[in-house]
Amino acid sequence: MNSKKLILLAVIGVVVAVFIGFGGPELLTLENLQKNQASLEQWISQNLLVAVLGFAGIYVLVTALSLPGAAIMTLAGGAFFGNVFGLIAVSVASTIGASLAFLVARFLMRDTLREKYRETVAKMDRGIQKDGAFYLATLRLVPVFPFFLINLAMGLTAMKLKTYALVSWAAMLPGTFVYVNAGTQLAQIESTGDILSADLLLSFALLGLFPLIAKFIVGFIRKRRVYAGWQKPDSFDYNLLVIGGGSAGLVSAYIASAVKAKVALIEKDKMGGDCLNTGCVPSKALIRSAKAADTLRHANRYGLESVPVKGSFKNIMKRVQDVVAKVEPHDSPERYRKLGVDCIFGTASFVSPWELEVVHNDGRVERLTARSIVVATGGRPAVPPIPGLADMEPLTSDNLWSLDTQPGRLLVLGGGPIGSELAHAFQRLGSQVTQVEMGDRLLAKEDADVADVVMKQFREDGIDLRLNHAASEFAIEDGEKVAYCDHNGERVRIPFDQVLVAVGRAANTKGLGLEKIGVEPLPNGTVPVEEDMSLRFPNVFACGDVAGPYQFTHAAAHQAWYAAVNGLFGQFKRFKVDYRVMPWVTFTSPEVGRVGLSEAEAKEKGIAYEVTRYGLDDLDRAIAESADYGFIKVLTPPGKDKILGAVVVGTHGGEILAEFTLAMKHGLGLNKILGTIHPYPTWNESAKYAAGEWKRAHAPQGVLNLLEKLHGWRRGKNSGDKAGKYSTT
Repeated sequence: MNSKKLILLAVIGVVVAVFIGFGGPELLTLENLQKNQASLEQWISQNLLVAVLGFAGIYVLVTALSLPGAAIMTLAGGAFFGNVFGLIAVSVASTIGASLAFLVARFLMRDTLREKYRETVAKMDRGIQKDGAFYLATLRLVPVFPFFLINLAMGLTAMKLKTYALVSWAAMLPGTFVYVNAGTQLAQIESTGDILSADLLLSFALLGLFPLIAKFIVGFIRKRRVYAGWQKPDSFDYNLLVIGGGSAGLVSAYIASAVKAKVALIEKDKMGGDCLNTGCVPSKALIRSAKAADTLRHANRYGLESVPVKGSFKNIMKRVQDVVAKVEPHDSPERYRKLGVDCIFGTASFVSPWELEVVHNDGRVERLTARSIVVATGGRPAVPPIPGLADMEPLTSDNLWSLDTQPGRLLVLGGGPIGSELAHAFQRLGSQVTQVEMGDRLLAKEDADVADVVMKQFREDGIDLRLNHAASEFAIEDGEKVAYCDHNGERVRIPFDQVLVAVGRAANTKGLGLEKIGVEPLPNGTVPVEEDMSLRFPNVFACGDVAGPYQFTHAAAHQAWYAAVNGLFGQFKRFKVDYRVMPWVTFTSPEVGRVGLSEAEAKEKGIAYEVTRYGLDDLDRAIAESADYGFIKVLTPPGKDKILGAVVVGTHGGEILAEFTLAMKHGLGLNKILGTIHPYPTWNESAKYAAGEWKRAHAPQGVLNLLEKLHGWRRGKNSGDKAGKYSTT
């Protein structure tokens, strides 16, 4: 920190110390002001100008340093100076103080506050970028955050001081008037009868209703601004139009039909989306076949004779497709049409916030209107622009399922959940898998101890893990496919037969015409949604992979509820999406199930926590199944049993996780899990034993010591000797 900042910091420290030392917090209370009201009014009447200037100076100081008492001083402004002088003094002083706080944050605390209030500042940055001065005016009119936090946080943005001061003054003026006016009435209370006076009741009513009135006005202005230049149809074909027939789109349409809304679902390919056709369902079917192969290959674990695994890869893939076909009726157009959904096969693009142009797969073109539109177009595998990769005809999680010949040597790019699941499955089915990951471990979003268990199993099963390897080039040399990777400055050559790319996913936004309605995808490819899942316009929504931040089927379904309900009933009540309890499972062997915070995330966010661990090697059911490896890890606040996060690494990890997810969702702590009867012997007993580990670590030792003495006293002073007297040894 440079000398100028140190000097400013020292000055601020001295002023704050003086404020506290002279009892500022105690002086700036309503009780104290009323107590000294008569004497203050007499002095103010004789020294009005000095009083107003002095009051304004103190107000500037309190606001600039974010000291407590600004609200009381605003009431006092009305009480002692009346509406006119009070409003002038408070509005000018609050603007100057806010501007000084803005400058202090910009000069002195930019780095510190960006770190401490990261999420808040990120929201404000997005708001400033999107709406600029209007966003600041919204915060001032309907303060989502305390004013002092707005002052400090805005200093971290790129907003100009002149704009900040002018907008703050104008936007705070209505609220300032309400408070000052309330203060003029407070000064009139001399008896209990005054409390029921019409003026006072009106002032308090205005004070209470102002936030609601301001929120309505801001919403009205925002709506007028965002729809400016668009002509809303007089009538609509549908209540809800949904683009995309994956998990998010299906749930949105289902909800709309359940409440008897007229809804149409537009899908260009197959209903069910990635989850049914290329994701969750086929991958889990393949993983099950791989697990069966591993069981046969290691039957000696169960007292049987291990046998070499023989099978047709074509038959395995046929089984996968049979599984997809068996699940398909759940997502079929026939089922949804019976539910009342108009299923349309084609592509859709925006014409306006209420109108879509639909090109049917048979070439027919029509325009459809709806009061609300939901974008649920999902995502696709991302293929990085590595030289030569396109010439390898790479496999992805989309086109993998058309294989009928098993790759002998499979190169997997990516160490995330998809890459790890498929790498392990193919290795167990007999391919020689080399998995390349740029980082120093697999499953980078999980804690290191979690990834270690998975990587240990991968290596035992024969996967060639290449960590800290970055693929830089692909080529065909002497008829053989090869990949070149950078590894700590060394160029590494890896031959392979086929390459599977699993380095992430990109949202499907091409062809939607989002630019026509002023929507631009974010740098990560997803579209920018608000907390109610709306997409710039209050009647346009997005959910699922196209919206992020989670790319799970269950997350898409969760978001779809908010998109559909807000789309149908948002004019009356809007719901903000709740991500507080979001579980997920990586279906490797062992499985990795997690909900809530990891240790790394808790440290990053500065959240104090304790860790409780339970090893699954202690679980009777795991031992009986020769699957006694892995662990459960639960994060709790120090000394409390509230669950901040839980991870299960082991067989049936996803199923075990459900109990912790339920507990977190409904605020149940580990003590509740411990007090629940679990059937024996089951995998879910492990949740109870993990809770027991927490209880054991937090046992009241002082009480236990006293109980030990009590029990000894109840046995009798010489009970130990008597026990020895009758011993048979």
